[in-house]
Amino acid sequence: MMFKTLSLSAALLAAACSAEAADKPVVLELFVSQGCSSCPPANALMRDLSAERDDLLILTYGVTYWDYLGWEDTFGDPEFTERQRDYAKAFNAKRVYTPQIVADGTLEGVGSRRGDVGGFIKSRKSGAATGPEITTETAGDAVSVTVKAAAAPKGGADVWLVRYQPGEVSVDVSRGENAGRTYTAVNPVTDIERLGEWTGGTETFSVADDGNGAAVLVQTRGLGPVLGAGRLP
Repeated sequence: MMFKTLSLSAALLAAACSAEAADKPVVLELFVSQGCSSCPPANALMRDLSAERDDLLILTYGVTYWDYLGWEDTFGDPEFTERQRDYAKAFNAKRVYTPQIVADGTLEGVGSRRGDVGGFIKSRKSGAATGPEITTETAGDAVSVTVKAAAAPKGGADVWLVRYQPGEVSVDVSRGENAGRTYTAVNPVTDIERLGEWTGGTETFSVADDGNGAAVLVQTRGLGPVLGAGRLP
């Protein structure tokens, strides 16, 4: 899929439906596998948090390295596995594991530990620096995403588009460690794309609206802190 900077005409902007970004949500990226018996409790915690709060952006990635146990993760993608490995490098970790949660690209831990995850959220809500505002303009089947001018880190940041199936999505697992169980994930990710870079100025990108969930992350290079985040309408 190709993405390009979009310059909308005044008439198109007038006809578009505009949505200003609210305060940045805390981004929780959960790395799990349908073939991992330790992962359903983490998914259950994400379901609880999703029902209790609206200030979180939960993104669930299916990794592929447990597929050899006998069940190929239907949400899995090697690109998601690579993203988790890149996080391991960023955290100077020697291994990857499931269930792992990464909060705003800055904190990581076991995704099923309610107390730890709650602490991550509290820390990010109280200590996160002000980042760029993300706004959207919807026109037909296209969404114009603007990352506004703000202080940027040295070296800039990447702008990611993360597409996902919104809400709870269930799969009946017939083999592997979760054989005979119904596996339910919150906002399972279907695709992730790098839209471009952000160096502190105002940048605008155009993305197609496929009718499912999508979010934009502005993240320090090297999978560092998430500076800005917003859901697409």
